[in-house]
Amino acid sequence: MEKIVLQLNGLDCAHCAEKIRDAVEKLVGIEKAEMNFMSKKLYVTAAPDIKKDLVYDNIIGTIKNIEPDVEPVELGAKPAAGTVLLILEGLDCAECGEKIRSYAEAMNSVEKAELNFLTKKLTLVTAPSADEKRVIFTLENFIRAIEPDVKVISGQAALDYKAERPAEENEISRLMTARLAVTAVLFAVGLILREGPYAMWIFLAAYAVIGTEIVAKAAANILKGRAMDECFLMTVATVGAFIIGEYPEGVAVMFLYQLGEMFQSFAVRRSRKSISQLMDIRPDSANVKNHDEIVTCHPEAVSVDDIIVIKPGEKVPLDAEIISGSTTVDSSALTGESVPVKAEKGDVVLSGSVNVSGLIEARVIKEYGESTAAKILELVENSAAKKAKTENFITRFAKVYTPCVVGAAVLLAVVPMIIEGGFSSEWLYKALSFLVVSCPCALVISVPLSFFGGIGGASAKGILVKGGSSLETLAKCRRVVFDKTGTLTTGTFSVTEISAVNMSEDELLKLAAYAESVSNHPVAQSVMKRWGKEVPSDISAEEIAGKGVKAEVSGKVILAGSVKLMDENGIRDVPSVKGAGTVVYVACDGVYAGYIRISDTVKKDSAAAVGQLKKSGIETVMLTGDRKEAAEAIASEMGVDSFKAELLPGDKVTELEKLMADGKITAFTGDGINDAPVLMRSDVGIAMGGIGSDAAIEAADVVLMTDEPSKINEAIKIAKKTKSIVTQNIVFSLGVKGIILILTALGFTTMWIAVFGDVGVAVIAVLNAMRARK
Repeated sequence: MEKIVLQLNGLDCAHCAEKIRDAVEKLVGIEKAEMNFMSKKLYVTAAPDIKKDLVYDNIIGTIKNIEPDVEPVELGAKPAAGTVLLILEGLDCAECGEKIRSYAEAMNSVEKAELNFLTKKLTLVTAPSADEKRVIFTLENFIRAIEPDVKVISGQAALDYKAERPAEENEISRLMTARLAVTAVLFAVGLILREGPYAMWIFLAAYAVIGTEIVAKAAANILKGRAMDECFLMTVATVGAFIIGEYPEGVAVMFLYQLGEMFQSFAVRRSRKSISQLMDIRPDSANVKNHDEIVTCHPEAVSVDDIIVIKPGEKVPLDAEIISGSTTVDSSALTGESVPVKAEKGDVVLSGSVNVSGLIEARVIKEYGESTAAKILELVENSAAKKAKTENFITRFAKVYTPCVVGAAVLLAVVPMIIEGGFSSEWLYKALSFLVVSCPCALVISVPLSFFGGIGGASAKGILVKGGSSLETLAKCRRVVFDKTGTLTTGTFSVTEISAVNMSEDELLKLAAYAESVSNHPVAQSVMKRWGKEVPSDISAEEIAGKGVKAEVSGKVILAGSVKLMDENGIRDVPSVKGAGTVVYVACDGVYAGYIRISDTVKKDSAAAVGQLKKSGIETVMLTGDRKEAAEAIASEMGVDSFKAELLPGDKVTELEKLMADGKITAFTGDGINDAPVLMRSDVGIAMGGIGSDAAIEAADVVLMTDEPSKINEAIKIAKKTKSIVTQNIVFSLGVKGIILILTALGFTTMWIAVFGDVGVAVIAVLNAMRARK
């Protein structure tokens, strides 16, 4: 199955975005289409055995048919020729920027043009035979004609350019601001001369300034057979107001509508801007050491085992192991933790973090596509495409709501006129007001924006949520199930007790180290680390699966392992040792010699995390493969409600399914590759530690970039807050619209109030949605 990712430049209407997604998904040869309105990306999956070339033109045609002003650009496609980077310094008008980009892409020598308005970068992919200088010259002439204040920077100067953060006031289109100002002046003059002979013409001029664009879009959509959109509704309502002589209200409705759209667009851009700041972890370049020369290149061009040089203040471009130098690393963009940590030779530094103090050289351990920064970017950018049930409901609701209200408006105008037997401007006025309220934009925009804000807010704290559906489910979580090792504990084993019989502790540790030297098990490694000395080279040993090790050295037979190993070899007087940790029993030449306890260290905030969850009314359960005594000790220390021990990975799935049988939304938290099946089976899978198992992260719905269990409660709080904001927007939007519709039908409201019911409610809902980002 081939996948196509399209950047839909110029897409600012959430309702239109859903229309595009729905229409594309219905095309022959398309299996699925997902829309991320916030990043303006459309993800299309072709049906099996369908080549991209067979459906690509139909997809582009469908998009342009629905939204002619939208410019789809395919992402991830290999350019056929060279790339030209231009900096449009002084570009403050998004609309003008889109005109420039569209003009550039329409040029014969240009195959693709992408504009990043935030950084003012225009990237052109030119045809093989293109003259780059001529392309730049032609484009500069066009830019000079429409935006004389914009300076075009090209060549090496463009590569070295450091973009300044654009001022907030420049985010609002200058053209729209001017149109609103002219309309306001004409409207005021019209009101003053309302009784004069030229009043109608003044109001008509004001309407032409502010409403021509909307009327033109409505006419174009009608010709394409799509009447039930916002432009059509506003056009009918305002033109109708002019027909019945309500000139001021006709202008006022269009003016307030455009003003509301501007504020709404501003709010959406602010939200996108906050997410783009969050995504600032993307490294721009890497300094690769090639013998004695340093070559600067894109991170994607660097291979595993290449040596990179990272200077103070630079972003770490790829996951790498330090081989020279020491520094402190700021990983707050990845983990949400603000305190820099020390890093020296042998430590791994993650891409997206910042080298704070020292010059270091590091060996690349992962390609860019598999690096931490790339994974985070992919998770967050794709998250909005995975819609929550509430989002899907609102999408379906909007398709029914608008036609129903339009039908009610028609009946409100026609039925009374039939009953009264003649034309009635009063009932037509009520019907037109009905039309103004009928657009569901407040819901269509604010609901996905709320989820996207919540996802962004969580990401800023080092919690990656894979979509609105995961966030919505997490908000309903009533039970959290923990794996033990690596989740509630550090997964780092160490010797915590040595109990010798008829010999010194050092002698017992030596016997155990000789036996365990042949094993790679974490328990064996802990014994070897504690011994810290060389072992003989003539050791003959064998591992006995699940029981321990039998070794021969210098004529002695050593057993090290479980009580079962002792029993099978006839070792007597072996005590039953209680308490946490793994116990390694040791015998030498058939005589019990003592035991060594290996314990896993409990994480500092584990008990507090469990306590926070229980305080929130969430049940806590621990599932582990460790022995019962060790699990019981940890469970008691942590305060979890219940636990199950001595479980194989498959047993964990079975136990989880038993727990989930009562219908409670259940989250499972784990970190290892063995946890992947359980993560996938749970209602919400939470992977602990962004640098843990790739399989666990892939299977999870939520990824915690740190190993702190307390982040689980924080993630649930964010999810609940986001869900609360979504509910507020739905209740507020539908409630206000419902009240206004009833009052309008009864004749207690005017078209001005109806405008508030549409545009005002939408702006308030969008502003409320932006709170989720915090």
